[in-house]
Amino acid sequence: MFRLPHGGYCVRDADLAQTLLRSPEYHTGKSGFFNELLPTRDAQVEVGHAVRNFLRAGLPRYRVELTLAVTALPAVSRWPAAGNTLVHRCLADLLLDPRSPARTKGLTDRAMRGGVVFHAPRAWQRARAEFLRARLLTAVTEEVRHRREHPADQPRDMLDALLAACPPAEVTDRTLAELHLMMYRAIVVPVSASLAWSVLLGCLHHTSDAPWPWPADQVVREALRYRPIPWLLDRTVPHAVELGGLAFRPGDLLSASPYLMHHEPGRWTAPDEFRPERWAEPGEHGSYVPFGAGPYICAGAAVAQTLLTESLTALTRDARLTVTGGDTRAVISEGNVSRPFVLHRTPCHGGTEHDRGGR
Repeated sequence: MFRLPHGGYCVRDADLAQTLLRSPEYHTGKSGFFNELLPTRDAQVEVGHAVRNFLRAGLPRYRVELTLAVTALPAVSRWPAAGNTLVHRCLADLLLDPRSPARTKGLTDRAMRGGVVFHAPRAWQRARAEFLRARLLTAVTEEVRHRREHPADQPRDMLDALLAACPPAEVTDRTLAELHLMMYRAIVVPVSASLAWSVLLGCLHHTSDAPWPWPADQVVREALRYRPIPWLLDRTVPHAVELGGLAFRPGDLLSASPYLMHHEPGRWTAPDEFRPERWAEPGEHGSYVPFGAGPYICAGAAVAQTLLTESLTALTRDARLTVTGGDTRAVISEGNVSRPFVLHRTPCHGGTEHDRGGR
């Protein structure tokens, strides 16, 4: 254990961390991820599954948009901003139907650029983002009210999926709008950040003209290990307990760090090296929790992994990727995000299906 600057303790040992994340003893109530937006843990689970199932069904639409977005990507682009735009473009119509009122759709698009979806770095930008966030929530609340009065036969977007999972008697129109924005950010931001890390780390560790020697899914898995997006996974102690030789009281905050678990010496072979090939070798890895673990694991973990792999495959297909200005040190904001870098994407003509990058 070690004490955190903002209070509480972090579990350093991987076995103790797994106990904290997986044991029912530390999962007796609602997940803190949803704050107080939903009344019960069952409601939280139902919402998580509804969003996951809708996104899984929407993967073919994502692939179509991905082809168009990668084709439109300039030969030289600044990341992670370009990756944020690419992922958002491919997910936007799944998260909010394009036939929604122009005002609602326009405010949602502005939220992506104005610091509401992606964290605004400067104080004046955050102040402007709060104003934009309030306008967006008002517009989405009106849309929720309209859709509840005129329900669709089949879910057209994530908002419809949330409506189906949240009865009006349990979740107000305004609360559902807040839930939609929270889920919107929880999908777009981690996928975008992880894609940027996958591109950057893959390019920095393979600098020859030959295609990448690793399948895209191995690069994604290793990027999620090497630079996991969540910095801490928090759990609240429900009753007096002793863990790691320390006594804790009910309400105390304990955390596990995916970064520390993914870099623990003795559990991983060369943990401080970026080695995508480790995922083809048995016994080469230890505790792996990029999406959490146990009862509070992200319901959409498998879908997120698919979105990332599909995106990286599209970027590397028939193209050579190189970067300038790359730096493996993370910026800690809402999670581990990459520092700015420039991606150079040069089309490759010819070659077989086997030797194309990312395949």
